[in-house]
Amino acid sequence: MFRRTNFLLILRINPLTMRIPSNKLKAILKFAKTELAPFYDEREIQSFFYLLCEHYLGIDKTAVLLNPDYALSESELLKFNFAIKDLKAEKPIQYILGKTEFFGFDFIVNKHTLIPRPETEELVKWVIDNEDPTSSLQILDVGTGSGCIAISIAKQLPQAKVMGVDISEEALQIAQLNNENLNASVSFELLDILNPADSFKAEFDLIVSNPPYVLETEKSLMKKNVLKYEPSKALFVDDNNPLLFYKKILDFAQNHLVSNGKIYFEINEKMGEEISIQLAKFNYQNIQLKNDLFDRTRMIMGIKKAI
Repeated sequence: MFRRTNFLLILRINPLTMRIPSNKLKAILKFAKTELAPFYDEREIQSFFYLLCEHYLGIDKTAVLLNPDYALSESELLKFNFAIKDLKAEKPIQYILGKTEFFGFDFIVNKHTLIPRPETEELVKWVIDNEDPTSSLQILDVGTGSGCIAISIAKQLPQAKVMGVDISEEALQIAQLNNENLNASVSFELLDILNPADSFKAEFDLIVSNPPYVLETEKSLMKKNVLKYEPSKALFVDDNNPLLFYKKILDFAQNHLVSNGKIYFEINEKMGEEISIQLAKFNYQNIQLKNDLFDRTRMIMGIKKAI
C-alpha cells in the first residue's frame, strides 16, 4: 500500500509522470515508445529501455521480458522519466547513463569527453595485435579524452608504461577516474599538442592518437545528438587546415618518438592519401592504411626511420 499511495501522489504533483498509466515496466516501455517514436525507431527505443533497466534497476533484458508487471518505486520512476525527457532532447544514452562500454570495459563519459566509437576499438586492437604483450614499451596517447585508448592498451599490454595527454583538465579528471576504476596504471598529463611545453621531455616507442578530424563542412552530415552534446573541440577541424593535428603530432614526434618507433592514427576516411604523404614527409616508412569493419579507410600507421 505504501508504494501505491506514494505513486498516486507523484501522479498528482509531478507533470512528468501524469501520462504514465502505472508504475509497471510494461507501462513505462509503452510510454517510452510513444514519446520517443518521432526521434528513434522502435528497436532503438527498446534498446535504450533495456539499458535503463539494467542501469537503474539492476535487471537485464531477460528479467524485464519475464517480469513486465514489475513495479517501480517513486525514485526509480522519476529516473526513467528524466531519462526519457533527455532522450527526447536527443541527449546520447551514454551521457544519460554516465558510462559506455569500450573494449570490454565500462568507461565513465560526460560532456567533456567524446563517446568512443567502434572504429576506435579497431584502432586499439590493431595496436595490441602488432605488439608483444610482454614488452616494456613506452606508449603515448595524444588527446586521451576519457582515457579509453590509453587504458585499454595498458590493460592488454601490462608491461608497457602508458601515458595519456589532453588539453582539457575536465577530460583528464574523467580519465583518471576511469584509470582508478579499472585498476590500470596509466599516467595522465595536461598538454596542448598544438603548443607543447618545452618542459615535456619524455620519449616513447609508440604514439597513438584519435585527433579531431571531422571537417567543419561535414557538420551537416552529423547527427543532432553529436553536434549538441559532444565536445566540438575534440571533433572538428577547419576545412582550410584539415591535417593540423596530424602535422602537429608528427612534429612533436620528431623529438619524442624513438627511431623505429611506431605511430598510429585514426583518420577521416577521405584523408588517407594526404596523411600517408605527410608520414612520408616526416621520414616514416612501412606506412599502412587499414579499413574498418565497414570497409572505410579509418586508420594509418607508420614506422619512424632511423636517422
